[in-house]
Amino acid sequence: MLILSGRANRPLADEIGELLGQQVDAAHIHDFADGEIFVRIDRNARGRDVFIIQPTVAPADNIMELLLLIDAAKRASAARITAVIPYFGYGRQDRKDQPRVAIGAKLAANLVVTAGADRVLGMDFHQHQIQGFFDIPVDHLYAAPVLTEYFRQKELEDLVVVAPDVGSAKMARGFAKRLEATFAIIDKRRPAHNQSEVLTVVGEVEGRNCLITDDMVDTAGTMASAVRALHERGAKAVYACATHALLSGNAVEKLTQAPLTELVVTNTIHVPEGRRFPELVVLSVAELLARAIEYIYSNDSVSQLFEIRTEDD
Repeated sequence: MLILSGRANRPLADEIGELLGQQVDAAHIHDFADGEIFVRIDRNARGRDVFIIQPTVAPADNIMELLLLIDAAKRASAARITAVIPYFGYGRQDRKDQPRVAIGAKLAANLVVTAGADRVLGMDFHQHQIQGFFDIPVDHLYAAPVLTEYFRQKELEDLVVVAPDVGSAKMARGFAKRLEATFAIIDKRRPAHNQSEVLTVVGEVEGRNCLITDDMVDTAGTMASAVRALHERGAKAVYACATHALLSGNAVEKLTQAPLTELVVTNTIHVPEGRRFPELVVLSVAELLARAIEYIYSNDSVSQLFEIRTEDD
């Protein structure tokens, strides 16, 4: 086994390497003066099972870095190359819903395959069908076991899991089932990109602890408006959780101004100290990814790590 890491989330890669007893500093990466990226693998990769850990969060340099690492491993005669992508960028561009737009998720998947990856290990794609965009095997993990265990230990009474929109309903029902909670949904309209308007809350939330679930927090407009809507309808306390903490723009300001008790995210994306706030809790998915890497390396089944695929499983 040889584990390589890009620069997008080195702390997560280091944690995974420590759990596996492997070093992740086998690749030398630097930028030329004009911004061009240079990659060199410093250890022998011939005949080895190579795992490259790199979320493809913005800027696009992170995708290019992943592609160059894959290409370098391929040209170094690696036996198998697995792209470990904790956060798959461009996943929201998964369909042609307007005239003359690109399907960015398919393009990004094509780039990973063309670069030479033999396999992809991802977590909580924006849509499950993105797995089919890759023409290579994909192991799609879920952060739900980590998140639900955290809230199970809090032993919140009268808990209702709230979907912030229709697209999150399946995930929310899965959380509600495993936390033995009831379910509610927010019916909202989005007048423009990164803007949302709450219309109504369907379900009983008055006097109860509410948990909003989503796959990512970007500008936090949806999350903040959902928190306020629940608070206005008499919720006792409002918690929120998401796998990917993008926290773009003034997201931190929106969340700190909302009546939010706690926002729980994972470290699929590195959250710098300057973007953290008192209500933010960051859980690690390193153990989950490390176990998946071990299973792939030993050719064991990874499906035992798949949880909350549907609300009826």
